[in-house]
Amino acid sequence: MRLGRSVLGWLRRRDPGYRTVRRAARLTLVASVSFYGCRYGLGSTVLATYALFATVATGEFAQLPGDASQRARTLLAALPMAWVLVAIGTVLAWSTWAAAAGMLVVGFAVAFAGVGGPRLVGLANAFQLFYILACFPPYQPGTLPARLAGVTLGIVLVSLAEVALWPDPAPVAFPHRLRDAARAVAAFLEGIADVMSGQQGADAEVARRHTPAIRAVEQVRILQLPATQRPMSASVRDRALRDAAAAVHEMLALAESLATERGTTETRDADAARLLRQSAASIRSSGDIALGEAQAAGTDDHLDAAGAALERRRARAGQRADAIRLRVDAIVQAVVEQAGIFATAARVAGGFRTWQATERPATGPDQFWYARRSVLSLYWQQFRAHLTPRSVYFEGAVRLAVALAAARIIAGTFNLLHGFWVLLAILTLLRTSGADTRTTLRPALVGTLIGAVAGGLLLLSSPAPEIYAALLPISMVLAFGLGPLLGVGWSQAMLTLLLIFVFAQLTPVNWQLVGARVVDVLIGAAVGVLAGLLMWPRGASSELRRNAAAYLGAAAEAIAQTVQVLAGKDRTPGALDAARRGKILTDASFAQYHFERHDPRMSYVDWEGVLIAGNRILHGAEALLARDRPGVLAPWPDSAAQLVGWAQRLRSAYADLARQLPQGQIRRPVAPPAAAPDIVDRVDESIRSGETRPEVLRPVEVDVWLAGLTGHIARIQSPPTMPAGHRQKT
Repeated sequence: MRLGRSVLGWLRRRDPGYRTVRRAARLTLVASVSFYGCRYGLGSTVLATYALFATVATGEFAQLPGDASQRARTLLAALPMAWVLVAIGTVLAWSTWAAAAGMLVVGFAVAFAGVGGPRLVGLANAFQLFYILACFPPYQPGTLPARLAGVTLGIVLVSLAEVALWPDPAPVAFPHRLRDAARAVAAFLEGIADVMSGQQGADAEVARRHTPAIRAVEQVRILQLPATQRPMSASVRDRALRDAAAAVHEMLALAESLATERGTTETRDADAARLLRQSAASIRSSGDIALGEAQAAGTDDHLDAAGAALERRRARAGQRADAIRLRVDAIVQAVVEQAGIFATAARVAGGFRTWQATERPATGPDQFWYARRSVLSLYWQQFRAHLTPRSVYFEGAVRLAVALAAARIIAGTFNLLHGFWVLLAILTLLRTSGADTRTTLRPALVGTLIGAVAGGLLLLSSPAPEIYAALLPISMVLAFGLGPLLGVGWSQAMLTLLLIFVFAQLTPVNWQLVGARVVDVLIGAAVGVLAGLLMWPRGASSELRRNAAAYLGAAAEAIAQTVQVLAGKDRTPGALDAARRGKILTDASFAQYHFERHDPRMSYVDWEGVLIAGNRILHGAEALLARDRPGVLAPWPDSAAQLVGWAQRLRSAYADLARQLPQGQIRRPVAPPAAAPDIVDRVDESIRSGETRPEVLRPVEVDVWLAGLTGHIARIQSPPTMPAGHRQKT
């Protein structure tokens, strides 16, 4: 009894929610039904082989996002592509070189398709297996119908099992996380509004609501989510969800600035408080719209009310101006703008068309350009952005394709028994960095050897196929359930036993099958290690340094260029385009580095801080340029000149940091530049002199933006409190 409780306790710790156990039970049942039914019921080894491997490929190697029904639909939608890959492999199996050439093309195309989003990433290894199995001898194009039937049977049964047999609990979908984050930020803003209204105890309530808001917003930090839960596809919905998440992060940062601003607590401002409450109502209802739980009409009402209140406030600006209120006004204005961006992005994500998203702006950046583009053009643009050696997706696809093609040549040239095991070993052992591949290698080889010895002893002692038919389900439970929980070595040992038990029932076998398994895994491991050492051995760490440097450098240019455009000294903010391209590659590099072995040389820079700084620059510049025409600061030349100078100093500081990032550390500390003096006082003086144009507060808003960017310079240079690549709280 005590032993049983200990085992259950260990299982709960290693497999929370029993997801692995449930998946192992589903796969064992489906694989047993399909294999035994085809092998012994229909008497077809071809059907049995392809049905079994389709089950393993889609049930074990595929890692799909969504709940059970979404995963089932994804598998069924992938069925035509599985047919195509099996057909291509069957046709090219006549020649080793033809099969290797096909492997090179298929290997790259399937791996690189992961650029399109989590579903394609999750299906990549399964698709590779369909081609790999079919491209090996014997060359029997006449068996193609049976092969396709087996693949169809396996995938359909896995899809049905996902829904009907012990389905996993649905993960918390990103729109749910976004809604919760919106509600938490809205509550935080409402608390600040209560402080501005002078309510008793409001300060303590703001402090209480701050921590839940931080926690909720952390849950929508996209690069720290599990890979299958990230809205990273090229679709309109996922792009809108990413924009909404960025707006939530920006609103939290603005709310935190507002909560610590002296004018928030020292003055009573009913108008600003009302504006914050209206913005909070808009944020809350927009989060429901993104989730599909509300209609879009209510959001327009909240935003229209907020906009009307803002205009009335601007009209009275000259009657009650003071320096303290000006900064509060600027931050509140930024909150309202980000609430508008969030509302538009949420409605686009929810499938609603809005004029903000579907009409091209007369001036400034087109933030919602994707809402007017076709699905094919969006995916093509995303693929094109990664067609560069600086992309970790491109590097990984090339590395895997070359390794698989080389392994196919070796297996064919030396006529290896069950040579596809060589390629299977590469799929399971090759990692994105040479260090990770070498780390995986030793336990995998030891595990393979242990499994081979155990299988060999059984072959020598009990050669009857009936023994293996009886042991096959047990080996499936061990390989699919226990192996992943115990690690690479045990997983390889149990997979080796499973393969021996399968092929002992398909063809006459002897102890040579055991030797073939060991030899094939050794060759696959050697090819994988060589590929990992010869092609981008450092994995994502080197590309993260380069791409982060390029991103931060482009963002630095965007700071100066944005202020110059607002000051009327430049009308072509082209640096934003370069920053957007840099963000794409940097995000991908950081996401991959998150799952690699940590490079100690990367621990001297807060890489997440680099991304956050770049994002704040990019989103802030887009918001300023989207709202204001070029030259909006020109009527106040003294303030404009000071802001241009401050922006130039910030550009120099960020550019200096960017030049040092490729080294992985900051050897020359960069001091935050001096702020522009007296911006708020100058605007206060202009208002007191009778200036009533609402644009008079624009210098203060730019001042607030630049002040926020200045604070990120120190963080980038501070080593993170956790090892680089781990999740860090911000």
